[in-house]
Amino acid sequence: MSRSIKAALLSALVFPGLGHFYLKRHVTGAILVTVALAALYLLISSAADMAMQITEQIQHGNVPLDVSALTELMEQQPTGGEVQYMNAASTALLASWLIGIVDSFRVGRAMDKGNAA
Repeated sequence: MSRSIKAALLSALVFPGLGHFYLKRHVTGAILVTVALAALYLLISSAADMAMQITEQIQHGNVPLDVSALTELMEQQPTGGEVQYMNAASTALLASWLIGIVDSFRVGRAMDKGNAA
């Protein structure tokens, strides 16, 4: 299997930027990993905050411990700046993943051609 395929698969199936580390492109890999980790942190912390709010409402008796009531609470859409915040984090995660795949394949392919010459 060529280096370009291995690098693209690492970036696609494991985590963005790992293909670059495999190709010894540490700076680019570190940037992609950092962006992806930051985006994941923002998304997970937002989901955890939402879960904590629902838990507090249940503990205070504001919401009955019923599946339909909990489902309704979880389906409520976030409002205002939180939506933009989550959209930006999702976009950053998706972009870092796609850039990691395409760029690691491109760099790996250039290295494969350089070794074949």
